[in-house]
Amino acid sequence: MDIMTTTQPVRVALIGCGGMARWHIHDMLPQSDTTHIAVVCEPAPAAYTAAAELFRQAGLEPQPNQPDLDRLLAEYAGRLDAAFIITPHAYHHDQAKACLEAGLDVLLEKPMVLNAAEARSLIETRDRTGRLLVVAFPGSLSPQIRTAVRLLRSGELGALLSISATVWQNWGPTQVGAWRQQPEISGGGFLFDTGAHMLNTVTDLAGEDFVEVAAWLDNTGRPVDTRATVMGRLASGALVTMHGCGETIPSCASDVWVFCTQAILRTGIWGERLELQRHGHKRLRKVPAPSSLGAWKQFLAVRSGQMPNPCPPEVGLRMARLWDVIKMSAAQGGAPVKM
Repeated sequence: MDIMTTTQPVRVALIGCGGMARWHIHDMLPQSDTTHIAVVCEPAPAAYTAAAELFRQAGLEPQPNQPDLDRLLAEYAGRLDAAFIITPHAYHHDQAKACLEAGLDVLLEKPMVLNAAEARSLIETRDRTGRLLVVAFPGSLSPQIRTAVRLLRSGELGALLSISATVWQNWGPTQVGAWRQQPEISGGGFLFDTGAHMLNTVTDLAGEDFVEVAAWLDNTGRPVDTRATVMGRLASGALVTMHGCGETIPSCASDVWVFCTQAILRTGIWGERLELQRHGHKRLRKVPAPSSLGAWKQFLAVRSGQMPNPCPPEVGLRMARLWDVIKMSAAQGGAPVKM
């Protein structure tokens, strides 16, 4: 899909300049015809210095840094169109709410918020302000996942029977001392960080609410969970299992299997593949899907009306509700919790 060019690029404030933000900056800087990073908001001098170097490498002057978000929104009132929030999880709700109320459209990194109450708050703010809110989950933004959802909702794969998902990474050893292992900032451990992609993609594929969940979280001696097992039952009666291991050998990968009465579908939590085995066929076959636009280009396409929002805050609410009951069940030693 071609992104419609406008006479003026979208003026965006980049909230956060950490490692993930710098990955996005590297992707955004070549899009000067549609995108102008007008200002950044980063309280850590080292992170801003690293981000500024990316501007210099692209032959551009680094944009100013206003480390206080409230001051930034006041100083740049009328001079911004959007905000891209790429900060630790605990800050997402308040920062997104402030940007929406300042009249900005928002692209918000995953996970959207820490809990369902915060998710409902952002939905109310979105509705009240009339602004756009897109959650930057690669799975929901993936053409492979969108194609999978279309196939599942069409009925041509038959009734949904069960979903089995796994994600693994050497997350525990590599994140020692980082904010991701500080529960007051991260809101959780491996299952709420890398594993959040699994929670979101599974709920997106399921397309319905969980009615009962049992979960076990293990910290493996760390401040937050690094291993997890979740079992659930959907409103339709379909069963779900999710497994996360953040203590394995150096690697990072995933697998998601969706079993239906007329087909088996295989994908990944980031939408990194899509394969389908229909009734009567002996093997999985690759399903064609468009190339991914990436998070920022897709946000621009939604903003310009070229496509519907593939990951609105309602998707974030469904995942947040699941995360709430996972924590509740785990705190009770894996006792099933009805939603």
